[in-house]
Amino acid sequence: MYNNDPMSQWLGIQRLQDGPGISNLQMVVRQDMLNGFAIAHGGITYSLADSALAFASNAYGIQAVSIETSISHVAPVKEGDVLTTSVEEKNLTRSTGLYYITVSNQEGKAVAHFKGTVFRTGKEWDI
Repeated sequence: MYNNDPMSQWLGIQRLQDGPGISNLQMVVRQDMLNGFAIAHGGITYSLADSALAFASNAYGIQAVSIETSISHVAPVKEGDVLTTSVEEKNLTRSTGLYYITVSNQEGKAVAHFKGTVFRTGKEWDI
């Protein structure tokens, strides 16, 4: 998936740990990701968490697409911050999956909490 994901590549995401229900990703916040307040645009942490959702939910080999997501930004993110995701698979059925993702900075402080629900299409990935 990552090789065909230009957004994750643009973010500079590194995959630390992959697997079914797991996706620990890491990235460094760049100057071109900041908003007018010199903090990371909310879409940056959202996109990082959304990538973690995609990788964790699709690692079972069944195509999954998000159907509902939300995020709470709980601390500011600045240029140079190193962000890491932690995924918790809360529920998995034949047709849906529910995931909680925490985005933390280099100090281990949570900067965002993301919740995502996916629809599992039943279609296998061509690997």
